[in-house]
Amino acid sequence: MKLSLAIVALALAVPTVSYAQDSIAVVSTDEYPNTFSSGSANISPFTQKSKRFNDWAISFGAGVPLIQAGDLTSIKNGNGKNLFGYSAFVSIDKAITHAFGINLQYDRGETRQGWFNTKDSAPANATYQQVGARTQYDAISVLGDINFSNLLRRVDNKSTYRWALHGYAGIGTLAYRAYQKDATGQRLMTEIKPFKFGSFFGQAGAGLKFKVNRRLDLETRLMYVYTGDDEFDGGGAQYSDINKREDQISDNFFNATVGLSLKLGKHESHLMWHDPLQEIYYKLDVLANKNQDIEVCKKGDADNDGVCDDWDRQLDTPAGARVDGAGVALDTDLDGVIDLYDKCVTVPGPVENQGCPLTPTEPVGPSGPVIETATNMEGIEFDLNSDRILSTNTPILNNAVNYINSSKGTYTVIGATDTRASDEYNQKLSERRANSVKNYLIKNGVDSSKLNAVGRGEKDLKYPECDPATKCPEWKNRANRRVYFEAK
Repeated sequence: MKLSLAIVALALAVPTVSYAQDSIAVVSTDEYPNTFSSGSANISPFTQKSKRFNDWAISFGAGVPLIQAGDLTSIKNGNGKNLFGYSAFVSIDKAITHAFGINLQYDRGETRQGWFNTKDSAPANATYQQVGARTQYDAISVLGDINFSNLLRRVDNKSTYRWALHGYAGIGTLAYRAYQKDATGQRLMTEIKPFKFGSFFGQAGAGLKFKVNRRLDLETRLMYVYTGDDEFDGGGAQYSDINKREDQISDNFFNATVGLSLKLGKHESHLMWHDPLQEIYYKLDVLANKNQDIEVCKKGDADNDGVCDDWDRQLDTPAGARVDGAGVALDTDLDGVIDLYDKCVTVPGPVENQGCPLTPTEPVGPSGPVIETATNMEGIEFDLNSDRILSTNTPILNNAVNYINSSKGTYTVIGATDTRASDEYNQKLSERRANSVKNYLIKNGVDSSKLNAVGRGEKDLKYPECDPATKCPEWKNRANRRVYFEAK
């Protein structure tokens, strides 16, 4: 009997322990999840490495069983004297959450009950009903484990957490041999095999745990075992003279034990000693107490445009100018004249005309209108480090096409740059800009013999004060990046 139960317990425990440190991995694929998956295409495997807490333990202990309800008891109450047996248990414990776990437990022991210890001789003056008995038992059970300390613990309790009250309840199968002894000797009264119909039992109780360290817990436990069997105490058949003394049909006993729990795993903490709500509130308290003072605008706002100098890209914005998020003065029509000085905010125009387009006049001679012999036309500007003609320059260039075609003279297309590069680089950039405008005019109908392209680099600044050693506002640099015409 004992050997068969031990084999069953070992068969159940070995695979459990072997997988104790490996969580079930979730396979991640690139396929879209179906309705039976977690609902996420980005599933990360849940492995031992990703776990934060240990959740397996092995518990073992020993104690004293005392039959309390029976026709023969271990307690001096009229049906017996104070007789003490022994018990031992070992269990595999799995924490499901911080407040609930499941234990697979194997118990073995012996109860002693009646009027004398069966190891002793029967008293000479004992009556025929004053007998001694003992019961050797083995049991396998599955217990639910409720951690009341975690379940009822206040989240604002910051005291050292080393004590925990646990509640246990479960069912299992019980096998036993019950012996009875009197003046005639000792004999086997009842034998129950495991996993039979009458072998099932239930037990419930409580335990108080003390955390010795991260690996060991010390626990004292009191369990009440309900056998459901009137022959467990060794009184014999159900309707024997001894078993007729009491009306109850179940011989039940207390089992008081002291034991240790060995927590398995490499992590610092075990799940049963962890309260997730307490951790959340602790982190919130840390954040609440943390100094949240943030110094804004360390360098100030020198140009008083509302943008801190820490990220202001234009530190000398004129007073009253509207700026963007980077502190650069707004130029709505992108004509190189900021809106503060632009008389035609939405229409591009040259700088010398305060941002408004030029209106050419045709002088009238004796024989009718004549073409103006203006010496230059300006207003074609470029982005930094670019020779690409902007769409905003198209109206100016189209006017230039009409003007040059109606004129009998020839014109030089002159390219210029600002000072933010080497002389050699700026010279080549200005030539590319001049040729870009010349090619546009020829493509739109101007006779190539009327045009000549020349690059002057940074030697022909509209605002000469913007030399390499002087920081100029962006609108002046933009005005220097230009192409204009000179009549020959």
